[in-house]
Amino acid sequence: MANFGMVGVDWQERINWDRMRKFRLNRARQMMKEYGLGSLLCMYEENIRHITSTLTPNWNKLKPGLRYCLLIEGEEPILFEQGDIGFHIQRHCPWIPKENVRYSYAWIRGAAGPASKVQVKKFTDSIFRELKRAGVDKRPMGTDLIDQNMITAFQEAGIHWTDGVTPMMRARAVKNADEHECLRICAAICDATHYEISKVIRPGITENEVTAHALKYLYSFPGVEDVEDVICSSGPNCWPNWRNFSDRMLRPGDLVFIDLAAVTWNGYKSCYYRTYCVAGEPTKEQKQVYRQAYDWLYDAINTVRPGITTREIALKFPSAKELWGYEEEEQAAANMWGHGLGLAQYDMPVVSRIYSLDNPITIEEGMSFALETQHGKLFDWGVRLEEMLLATPTGAEVLTKFPIEEITVCG
Repeated sequence: MANFGMVGVDWQERINWDRMRKFRLNRARQMMKEYGLGSLLCMYEENIRHITSTLTPNWNKLKPGLRYCLLIEGEEPILFEQGDIGFHIQRHCPWIPKENVRYSYAWIRGAAGPASKVQVKKFTDSIFRELKRAGVDKRPMGTDLIDQNMITAFQEAGIHWTDGVTPMMRARAVKNADEHECLRICAAICDATHYEISKVIRPGITENEVTAHALKYLYSFPGVEDVEDVICSSGPNCWPNWRNFSDRMLRPGDLVFIDLAAVTWNGYKSCYYRTYCVAGEPTKEQKQVYRQAYDWLYDAINTVRPGITTREIALKFPSAKELWGYEEEEQAAANMWGHGLGLAQYDMPVVSRIYSLDNPITIEEGMSFALETQHGKLFDWGVRLEEMLLATPTGAEVLTKFPIEEITVCG
């Protein structure tokens, strides 16, 4: 689609939200069937949203168990919402039957203290009643979260729980055209933000001021729900990549990289690095290192197509031992890698020499992910590059458009 309109109109289809909701729910049902599950209990926000297409406040998202949903074979989802927020769900979400919106029994990850066991029993009893009513109480129930209280309560109730993470990861991995458009719009917002950032980077501004400016700008876009991180690292903070920001003042000649991480537009998330130079040209060495990182990145991108595996992509990245002299790839975790993007910041597939060489995942048409590379000079400077992609029948569609061929000079 790629029209970048952000509101609904009568003269152009744009994102078909109803089609997207049905597609996501059917993906979950498909994976339940494939994994032999009679039901699926989800507590993580990305899975609740995938199944129910409901939105909750950010504070609620960070504490799995405050709300949850139950999907039973052949039935509409049941949403157990936190407190009386459920009245808003009933009002705004007609695709969920009103009687299927309940209130949750939460123990706040144990913060309820001795009351936790009481709450877990209420929670378990309410789930078991639904399983029993639907006649699936003897079949496996997948769950994406489990704790010790739940294990004991499930055993006592006779609930046969099993892995619900893998089916939901697979359900979310392949997106439809409407989800792709969400990701394109998210990338376009981030394109604009990188341009906005390029106008404010100058000597004297601090990393936290750059971050604050980017956050204010991002929240001005309709549909932006959340920004998990704006990483602004400069000078010696670039290498090793601190993946944070501080009150460090930018100076002429500094390299700076910015990551727009988990900018969330209507649920769909970004991850998008660019490298800048403050008030001057990068050195010859910096340009050479940047070109090296660019070539690693685009060698990997040009490999992407349905049917290849994450192993083939990961082999385009140098090993941590040959590049930095590290003993194991884990010491360079997230330095040269890729990760799925969607309702979660880390969907399938993950591309990394840590995981992909011996346990590859096959790339499927419709997958969306980011690939990123970096390099630098210890406690002096560094570069970081990243592109957001879709896997299409003919290869990778690069969603991110802010210039990447060279370091961007600012200020």
